[in-house]
Amino acid sequence: MSAIDTSEPTRRDILYIATGAAGAVGVASVAWPFIHQMNPDASTLALSTTEVDIASLEPGQSVVVKWRGKPVFIRNRTEKEIEEAKSTPIAELKDKAARNENLKDSAAEATDANRAVEGKENILLMVGVCTHLGCIPLGQQGDFGGWFCPCHGSHYDTAGRIRKGPAPENLAIPNYEFISDSVVKIG
Repeated sequence: MSAIDTSEPTRRDILYIATGAAGAVGVASVAWPFIHQMNPDASTLALSTTEVDIASLEPGQSVVVKWRGKPVFIRNRTEKEIEEAKSTPIAELKDKAARNENLKDSAAEATDANRAVEGKENILLMVGVCTHLGCIPLGQQGDFGGWFCPCHGSHYDTAGRIRKGPAPENLAIPNYEFISDSVVKIG
């Protein structure tokens, strides 16, 4: 049978506990600035969303804006470009996924309707970074009249879908919404 220590804590025990607690507070107060500096600064947080006025964007025109350090292509597509994109069979696409963050269904097919916003089908908004090696494609060029990445020869169609070349995926569509008829909020 073992004896259970039922003696009162000594002054030395209390000093050990107090010293340990003070040491833990000291370590936490020294470590906090190092941990806190890893959070994004205010300028980065401000760039997490951006609003773009596209009222002056005529059919057939494009604009490139910067969002989260990346170029975003905004194109007011012509009726011809929309029809070309709609008439492309899904079977002809290299990447059959829509890659649109606005869709609830992550497995949605890369139809033209799934790459644009209903009611604003003429406005196409995509992150302008080639999915092969991160180059910036050139607009209204290539074999399909969409975007062409001259670095390695990736061709995207008028809906930003990869059609030819080494790029494995369609151009990504970020989360965005129209906050008015002429202003789009990205992010």
